[in-house]
Amino acid sequence: MNELYTRWGRELNREAVLPEYPRPLMARDNFMNLNGSWNYLFADSAKTPEAYQGKITVPFSPEALLSGVKRQLKPEEFLWYQRSFQLPQNMEGQSVILHFGAVDQACQVFINGKSMGRHTGGYLSFEMDITRAVVSGDNEIRVLVKDLSETSYHARGKQRLDSGGMFYTAQSGIWQTVWLEIVPESHLEQILCTPQFDRNLIELELTATEDLPLTVDIYEPVIGEAYAEKEIIASVDGRSNQKFLARIPERKAWTPEEPYLYHMRITMGEDQIESYFAMRIFTLEKDENQIPRLCLNHKPYFQKGVLDQGYWPDGLYTAPSDEALIFDIQKMKELGFNMMRKHAKLECDRWYYHCDRLGMIVWQDMVNGGDQYKHWYVTYMATLLSKNKIKVKDSYTKLLSREEKSGRLEFVVEMKETIRQLYSHPCIAAWVIFNEGWGQFQTKEMTEIVRKADKTRWIDQASGWFDQGGGDMQSLHNYFFKFEMKAETERATVLSEFGGYTHAVAGHMACEKTYGYGTEKTIESLNATYQARQNEVEAAISRGLCATVYTQVSDIEEEINGIFTYDREVQKIQ
Repeated sequence: MNELYTRWGRELNREAVLPEYPRPLMARDNFMNLNGSWNYLFADSAKTPEAYQGKITVPFSPEALLSGVKRQLKPEEFLWYQRSFQLPQNMEGQSVILHFGAVDQACQVFINGKSMGRHTGGYLSFEMDITRAVVSGDNEIRVLVKDLSETSYHARGKQRLDSGGMFYTAQSGIWQTVWLEIVPESHLEQILCTPQFDRNLIELELTATEDLPLTVDIYEPVIGEAYAEKEIIASVDGRSNQKFLARIPERKAWTPEEPYLYHMRITMGEDQIESYFAMRIFTLEKDENQIPRLCLNHKPYFQKGVLDQGYWPDGLYTAPSDEALIFDIQKMKELGFNMMRKHAKLECDRWYYHCDRLGMIVWQDMVNGGDQYKHWYVTYMATLLSKNKIKVKDSYTKLLSREEKSGRLEFVVEMKETIRQLYSHPCIAAWVIFNEGWGQFQTKEMTEIVRKADKTRWIDQASGWFDQGGGDMQSLHNYFFKFEMKAETERATVLSEFGGYTHAVAGHMACEKTYGYGTEKTIESLNATYQARQNEVEAAISRGLCATVYTQVSDIEEEINGIFTYDREVQKIQ
């Protein structure tokens, strides 16, 4: 594979790697960023190392160019990380919280030789209270990582050890920001915001280490910024670990065209945090012809979406900078897209924050997992079954790679945790449970679980194939055939993947071998084909089509069907 860098990767400051505050939905005025240079060791066992073999730039996975390692972690190996950090002299009455944005797949964390705990789930953030193990002055952190990739049933998205085609380089280890906060012993731990749009209320549930009174100040909403200091328009007293309401005077609704955000300051004893929310509602309503429509703030809102897999040639799962994240979102808006489907991956919290403030609707996939995929069935056979409108039940667990009970249980746990962690982001409009049958099982039951966890968003229970008739969407994929659709009476009809036309741009490709869904030799023919296809599918809006998702934002390794090249240097579709 060719070494291909983005402009942001070439300019990476290794002394200040991803320095921004990593959790904008719950911001305090200070934190310690632990990104940067760590020691690392690939090992055959979990035995504590006596020495390390080199330096790795965290949070880039060892497989990524920007890590400085460029070495793949094998399923039979272990990966050790180590670095030191300093804490202030006087920490009496305070707690030290260690945060990880994501570590793929499983890890154990040690502080000054003491085990702080383990975590499994390569896409989920987690934190640990390390107060009992730290001291003033010098401290040591070690992280032990194990990643089985596709050799087990764990969530893996589009990663594969033997990459190629629609599957990409498997990455491992720490791939999102590592950071510390020193907080009061009694402190806030989570914010859940639920806009009650029709009542002009915001419902707040603020979880804390203990039940205490608190005050929430809400500021006049603004566009484009989450923390603009404007006039306080509402102030409400409440209590942690209990739900309470705040009334919003002269409500301003969030839309992609006017993404109003309300800044709020929460004070609980000595703990103070900044957060934000938006007033908006996603509903499924019938139009004057009794066709189900996806509605934003009770108005039919056609969503012109684009598939976003979140890969970078130099950082893999990790964007090389905050500016790189913003670039993708802004460019898609400039091209007329108002929705991005985050495909088979969870992003760092700052990506969702930028979608919140810039006004980009997000459909969020659950990360697929399962046993080895039967591609002859879930890809090729499913395409033919779909063309011939043959419905298939989801009870064939062997064909759908979900035989392991422990894998099914793990999927449920991580699905619920995904919803909890992303719940308060205004941009998220839909949860996509399964994609093209990969690891699909008990679809009806999974839909009920998601509905119970979040009643405020749409559910696409099966994007592509193996529709079981539930959720809010009839979700179609069509890459190869003339687009035909018939609106349903109770679910919205969406074309959740289409397009994928390839065009190779010399000097901007990671691989010589290429993959896609139809080749265009010139930029001109690519744009003509793209526009003709867009016109074809959008002609179906009057017949009930509610959303489209074009594949995709950028090229990825062999798959060169992006709007942009993999390095984001050439815009192929105008």
